[in-house]
Amino acid sequence: MERIVEQGLLYDFYGELLTEHQRRIYEDVVLRDLSLTEIAQEEGISRQGVHDLVRRCDRILAEYEQKLKLIEKFHQTREKVEEILRLTEEYDASRGGETIRRIQQIAGEILDV
Repeated sequence: MERIVEQGLLYDFYGELLTEHQRRIYEDVVLRDLSLTEIAQEEGISRQGVHDLVRRCDRILAEYEQKLKLIEKFHQTREKVEEILRLTEEYDASRGGETIRRIQQIAGEILDV
């Protein structure tokens, strides 16, 4: 399960950098959960060809993350916003009032809470 989540995140951040053919097949495997055999029949290529292409895409997407670190930065930002939200909830609302509520609202919007 964790591998699927990782593949999904990599695809969300870097999928547009794949070719159309790579994107289509990678989406079929990762997002649509189709079998290699189903994709091979649909695409008119061998099952091994689909397997090799998916592994190549995994490697390409992982290399983008190693260089750009967008997912790592995303996780760090999310953690910091969650901490801001926790701190504002601990803060005495009577001292900060509207400002604290606005900070909580912005943090919630960033986190899609």
